[in-house]
Amino acid sequence: MVTDIANMRLEKNREKNTIKSPYSQFGKINGKHPLQTSAPDSYILYKARKRKNGKVSFFHFDLAKEMGLISTNHANELNPDLEKQILETFSLVIINEYDIENKRKFAKEDIKDNFYMATRYLQLQHPDQVGNSSGDGRSIWNGTIESNGVTWDISSCGSGATKLSPATSIYKKFFKTGDPTISYGCGYAELDEGLGTVLFSEIFHRNRIPTERVLAIIEFPGELAVTVRAYPNLIRPSHLFLHLKQSNLKALDQITEYYIQRQSDNGSWKNVPKRRKDRLLYFLDKVTDAFATTAAKFEDEYIFCWMDWDGDNILMDGGIIDYGSIRQFGLFHHEYRYDDDDRYSTNITEQKAKSRYIIQNFIQAVDYLLTGEKKSIKTFQKHPNLKRFDEIFSDCKDQNLLYKLGFNLKETNYLYKNHRAQVKAFRKVFSYFEMAKSKKGIEKTADGIICNAIFCMRDVLRELPQLLSVRKKILEPAEFIEVTKSSYATKNDLIENSYRNQKTQEFQKKYLKLVKAVVAISKKDESKTLLEMATRSSIINKYDRVTGDSVTCIVEEVMKVKPRMKPSSIFDLSKELSNYQDLNPEKKETPSRPKHALMKYIHEVIKELREGI
Repeated sequence: MVTDIANMRLEKNREKNTIKSPYSQFGKINGKHPLQTSAPDSYILYKARKRKNGKVSFFHFDLAKEMGLISTNHANELNPDLEKQILETFSLVIINEYDIENKRKFAKEDIKDNFYMATRYLQLQHPDQVGNSSGDGRSIWNGTIESNGVTWDISSCGSGATKLSPATSIYKKFFKTGDPTISYGCGYAELDEGLGTVLFSEIFHRNRIPTERVLAIIEFPGELAVTVRAYPNLIRPSHLFLHLKQSNLKALDQITEYYIQRQSDNGSWKNVPKRRKDRLLYFLDKVTDAFATTAAKFEDEYIFCWMDWDGDNILMDGGIIDYGSIRQFGLFHHEYRYDDDDRYSTNITEQKAKSRYIIQNFIQAVDYLLTGEKKSIKTFQKHPNLKRFDEIFSDCKDQNLLYKLGFNLKETNYLYKNHRAQVKAFRKVFSYFEMAKSKKGIEKTADGIICNAIFCMRDVLRELPQLLSVRKKILEPAEFIEVTKSSYATKNDLIENSYRNQKTQEFQKKYLKLVKAVVAISKKDESKTLLEMATRSSIINKYDRVTGDSVTCIVEEVMKVKPRMKPSSIFDLSKELSNYQDLNPEKKETPSRPKHALMKYIHEVIKELREGI
């Protein structure tokens, strides 16, 4: 009997020990990453230790469910066990070169078992311009997690100073993590940076713009933070261009093949060829399509992303990464440039040329891989893939404009296929108003320079169909300008002249010509078509649309009240804000009254700053 009872107890203990923790998947995020075996020249390794005094400020419950880190029926609340697991996994700081040089001692129990990588990639702000010392300056890659056939990359920003930061390259010395004498090179990140990334990235994601997303934010004293980011593939063009510029053919081949295989395994690319040449040409077509589409999308949505020849500030599929200089303008402020201390950024109209040059670098890389000979970049100035880029860019610009006008998918496709000349003619006159800028000239902003746009094209696209439907005739020039003018327009900017008056008439006549083309093949009359366009356009061209300025103000307000906010409250806020900024005219959800206490303030800020940068 005693033996039987003992055996029963032993069996129960075994069962108890084999029950998985609901958060066991976090244990797979341990520093190991397939890049470490696939492309050994693409990273440096660091030991990491536990970083004390952190607390979870934000956790993305929906993203964690999608990644398989928590169950789909998990409550959107942070419990002690979950917080402990998040901190155990992500509250880390690297043991860097400064620590080793100065023989700093750390408790053995605080040092993690595995190494974490900081990846190498090209960065134009490094003096050598070939990537010998550049890459993740304050980030580590935590590892991967697989869920539903998709492998996610996870990285943390603010995890310590690596030797790949510009500061180490410029000053020729290693920095202690947290060194107050240096900013970017200190290896830390700030809490408001992470919160801004949460809000912006969720709005973009809701509107089907590819972007990395924030899984968690761990806050530390002094308003510092580690921001944990996730995406199915975090490789940037600069990861490849590093090896291209250094003529490291083997390493270039390794990371290119790694990227192709990950895209295939994740299901992002279908029917990837097996033969090497076909595989590389398929890769080239895919990145060409992605960057042409992205460049057109960014230009039409007024998204400023500092793209340049190094391919650093964007992902391989055109996804957004690193929100430090990302902005969305309310108007086409096409002369805005970000001031990065020692240089000004590209502007929004230059993004196309920079994207195209990135493709030219990919062409050079693929040719190098196929021939073993690295030819001059100038050799590829007339390559067929650059023509492909130009054609896709132009096609997307036409389709994007038809969508913004409020035509549905069927109407858009019809006009695109059968009336391209009319679409391009309208796009030309649309661009005349969109590009118009203030006579004040260049002015300084808080973080750069600008010459303000004077017309709000979203306003005219939203209001015009209803006005034309009711009035049954085109607007007089003064009426059209009244609808279209922005708050930046001065009296001098709006002085009437015959050329602009003629353009107001041309705009409306070409607009109605597109409407009439749709009416001719549908059973609807013109008035009904215009009203349907007005309904769709009112959502697509939402009056109170978020800008970079408004996100900055929202984050400032969140920082003020944050001590009273739970992590779940910030998650709820990001969800409600992204829903409020959902520009999909097909969505079925009905508008609801603001639930979060900050939403009333947020509505007011977005309306006030809707035309800014």
